[in-house]
Formats: sequence, structure tokens, C-alpha cells
Amino acid sequence: MSNIEYRRCTRCIMDTTDPDISFDNNGVCNHCRRFDIEIKPKLLLPAEGRKILDEIVTKIKKDGIKKEYDCILGLSGGVDSAFVAYKAKELGLRPLVVHFDNGWNTEISIKNIEQIVKTLGFDLETYVMDWEEFKDIQRSFFKASVVDIELITDHSFLAALYDIASRRKIKYILEGVNFASEAILPDKWRHFKKDLMNIESIQNKYGTMPIKNLPTMGVFKYLFYKFIKRFECVSILNYMDYNRDEAMKILTSEVGWKNYGNKHCESLFTYFYQAYILPLKFNIDKRKAHLSSLILSGQISREQALKIIEEEPYPSKVAEEYKEYVAKKLGFTVSDFDEIMRMPVKSHYDYSSEEKIYVLMHKVFKYCRRIGLLKS
Repeated sequence: MSNIEYRRCTRCIMDTTDPDISFDNNGVCNHCRRFDIEIKPKLLLPAEGRKILDEIVTKIKKDGIKKEYDCILGLSGGVDSAFVAYKAKELGLRPLVVHFDNGWNTEISIKNIEQIVKTLGFDLETYVMDWEEFKDIQRSFFKASVVDIELITDHSFLAALYDIASRRKIKYILEGVNFASEAILPDKWRHFKKDLMNIESIQNKYGTMPIKNLPTMGVFKYLFYKFIKRFECVSILNYMDYNRDEAMKILTSEVGWKNYGNKHCESLFTYFYQAYILPLKFNIDKRKAHLSSLILSGQISREQALKIIEEEPYPSKVAEEYKEYVAKKLGFTVSDFDEIMRMPVKSHYDYSSEEKIYVLMHKVFKYCRRIGLLKS
């Protein structure tokens, strides 16, 4: 980074803290250009989106007519998943709500989950992780010095959802993934979430116990769920005019949901990870990607985003308190933790990875769809 001239996009607020960023002659970055080419055409007019959503909902209801639940929904307590739950109720769907407890829930997220399922009348199944095993894997990722420590949670939550859906014979998985607030996230700021081999490689090198209880999904299990079980993930927020501020107002007034702060801060660890670990160790401020997504979806102005980004993600006093708590919970001393923060950054690809297998598979799937061997 020291040899790269600092630049910021003239349209969004992404900058050269993303090592892969590029700019055109007008100073517009590759993320904005990708949005215009790949994502903007997928954004639907309200009437068009509603028509498609109604068709999807009709199909879900028809397939689940004789079942206790017609879909499954992962609920973190955050805005996106909470609003999916709210809309599912409004659409007349009967989801089984699943919460993944990895030991880092905030009190407000727990209360939000309780309030949502109580108000909407949904059943809740909580998947509680084996804390000692999960802690050991998190410790391994810290020692590995890789950027995406949240890979463990994201991978295992997805695997748990698929496992529960399989056990309950539920075909449809409702997601909170959306273009409006998640259109931008640089590749170097994350890792491929289905990469079980990467998790196993890091744990084998740095862990003190084998992976036994963590929900996982390798390539063959993924193929089984996709082509034999024929599970379908449905991102219903992409079929409506999703505005996060409006969603929060609705959830607050209709469900009793309470705001927990920044995006994805319903988890204490995620909060600390995004506001302390990423900026200090990896020079990453994920607010830039989130706010840039909101700029491109017309929910915030660039000027507003620049004012927000000037604020510290964490007051220094709070950061030190959280650091002591996180270090202790993970079995590190504060000096151990500080030493880990000073360790040189390593790539996920310094360890084994099966990402290329998935990339190849999806190229094959795309070709098969084009020649009619697979349905879209």
C-alpha cells in the first residue's frame, strides 16, 4: 500500500484500501462499473418484482401444502433477516426460523429474535454450537493471520440451515442477501464461504482438536443438496424496493425490534472484528463497502457517506474493553492478542482451498444451462 497513490472513487467512497480497485478516466471505480453492468439490470421495477415474487411465493406454498413448514429462514436478529421474517409473514409463508448460536450473541440480538418470533407467531429452532470446538477453530484462524475469521460462522450457519432443511424435508431457504446494501464487497476483504477445505487446513495446522461438531458442507454434500434434494435459496428482498432505513422503522413499530448499531453488529464478535480487527490489522473499513452499496442503490448520498466514514468505528475506550473481553473469552492474554494483531497478514490461499473446484463447477453448470441440459 505504501507505494500506491491514495485515490477514492468519484461516485462511491471505495478507495485504494482495496488492493484490486481500478479507476476509469472519470475516476469511477470498478465496483461502480460492475454494479452498472451486472447488478443494475437485475434491479426490478416494483410491479415487475412483485409479479415474480408472487409466483415464487405461490410455488413455495404449493410445494409445502402438506408440510408443517413451507420454508426455512436463518435469523440473526439483524435488519435484513428480521425484515425477511416480517415479509414472510406478510406473504403468508410458514417458515421454520433457525438461529445459529456460536456463543457471541449480543443481548439486544437475543431480545430481537425473541420479539420477532413471538410477534410473528413463528417456531424457532436454535442451533447451539459446541463452544470449546468453535473457540478452538476461531483461535486457529487468529493464528493463521487470515482476513476472513467470520468464514467459520458463515460456512457453518449455511451448513446448519441445509442440514435442518434436509431433516425437516423443507425445500426453500429464505435469505437476507440483497443488492441494496450488499452490492459491493472486495474479494480481498473476504473469502469464499463454501471453502470447507480452507477451514480444515487451518484447523489441522493450528488447532488442538479435530472438527467433529461444527456443521460443514463440502463439495459432494453441496452437490447432493443442490441436485438430489434440489434446495432453492430465495432472496426475497431483491424482488422489492428494499430500503434499510424504512425496514428498521417498520420493524421497530410493527415488531418491537430494536436497532443494534452498524450493519452485522448483532454479534459481539462481528462488531469487534469489523470495527477493530479489520481496520487495525488489515487496513479494512467495511463501512466503505456498505455505504457505497447504499450510494449506488440511492439510499444515501456520497456526501452523507463521507461524513459517516470520518467518524471512528469504535471509541478507543470501548475498543480496549472489548479487546480484553474477546481475548479472555478466546483464551488469549491481552499481550497474546496484541502479538497476533502484529503478525504479518497471510492469504487464505497460503492454506489448502477448494474454491477453484466450485469455480469450475459453476462454469460447467452455466454451459449446461446454455445448451439445455440444466434448468435455470
